[in-house]
Amino acid sequence: MQYHSVFRPGLFAGQVIIVTGGGSGLGRCTAHELKSLGARLALIGRTAEKLEQVKRELDDPDAFTFAADLRQEDQVRRAVDGVLSWAGRIDGLVNNAGGQFPARLEDISLNGWNAVVANNMTATFLMSKEVYRRSMRDHGGAIVNVGADWELGMPGMGHNGAARAGQTNFTYTASVEWAHSGVRVNAVLPGFIASSGLDRYPERAHDVLRNVRGRIPMKRHGTESEIAGAIVYLLSEAAAYVTGIALRVDGGLHNNSKSNFYEVPDHDRSKPFNGFPLYRRPKVLD
Repeated sequence: MQYHSVFRPGLFAGQVIIVTGGGSGLGRCTAHELKSLGARLALIGRTAEKLEQVKRELDDPDAFTFAADLRQEDQVRRAVDGVLSWAGRIDGLVNNAGGQFPARLEDISLNGWNAVVANNMTATFLMSKEVYRRSMRDHGGAIVNVGADWELGMPGMGHNGAARAGQTNFTYTASVEWAHSGVRVNAVLPGFIASSGLDRYPERAHDVLRNVRGRIPMKRHGTESEIAGAIVYLLSEAAAYVTGIALRVDGGLHNNSKSNFYEVPDHDRSKPFNGFPLYRRPKVLD
């Protein structure tokens, strides 16, 4: 059941790429595409069982897995130690691990705020810094941070909006500070993607998740493969002159403000791309 990638075979042959949050959702899909393109994969996440399951799916006994809480600097260091002991180098890093929950600002506890900021911003900083200092500073590389669109605010998930704004700003800053080392740093900002993560949202959010496609100009949810493709592009040599960007992959949602004097007609002209044979549609969208 080979992943159907639009990129050429062997694109990442000999390259070592870390995918955080590689045990499910977007990280799992991205890992499958990178493996199909010849990458040596290091999967890092919080749950060892999920990482091992993806390793079995990949049918890749060489793949490296490491369970860690990436909000903790000592665990980040041990994870990078493990990758370097296994492979001796790191060519690419996909900071995909994260998590959030819907809540109004007035209802968010300090612990809840800190947890989301740590998951979605601090972990990106810690992983990127450690990989840069331990490998990419001397050998170059590419980093892709998977975030979310925060520019119009994020009512109902203000902690996530603040964290993602910081994550994107870190992307912009690192792209300048690390350019002299041959390191490119970019971000991918997914819109509403039909990924397994949707099934973790509480029931009160289900109607929003189902009905949002009416606001999306392409009138559908995105696929995991469409995010993986954007990540792979930014990791690849085709993006050799691309750094410091935040690439929205959202079906045009950002540009379709509720205050527009135009309503996109219903249509089915946007055909999804799905190259992942193991993909399963989230139950919440059924």
